[in-house]
Amino acid sequence: MTRTMRTLTIEPQPLRFSAQEQAVVYEARQILLRHLNQNPVLTSWQAVLDYCALTIRGDVERFHVLYLDRRNRLISDECLAIGTVDHVPVYPREVLRRCLALNASALIIVHNHPAGDPEPSAADLAMTKEIRNASASLGVILHDHIITGAGRETSLRARGDL
Repeated sequence: MTRTMRTLTIEPQPLRFSAQEQAVVYEARQILLRHLNQNPVLTSWQAVLDYCALTIRGDVERFHVLYLDRRNRLISDECLAIGTVDHVPVYPREVLRRCLALNASALIIVHNHPAGDPEPSAADLAMTKEIRNASASLGVILHDHIITGAGRETSLRARGDL
């Protein structure tokens, strides 16, 4: 006697929040951001990833730069561009102009992939190379480019792409 086994696959569904739940999530993020702004943020690599995962999310791509001082303390986290669901315009000149204005010594660039997959595109890799080269010519260190996705982050430095 043979039995036919069938497996049920459940496709992951995007999480939908009601307006009230969205308001609660927004308030929770604001509370966490106030806490992070009053406490050291970049004390470990995991803290950097957690910070990025919390702050760089949304339905559209956002490009942030973490500007750091000589001791790798956060000077400023700035959103330099907001794009569409699959593209955000990035101009290395603007990244470095702000870096010079803040007297930053190092950078971590961060952006999100709203679709969820944090693997870098060819455009992400090319833009990172442009910023790395421009930064180096000014004596500014580009520590990493982090891409956040649905529940995980990708570090271009860890991948060997930086």
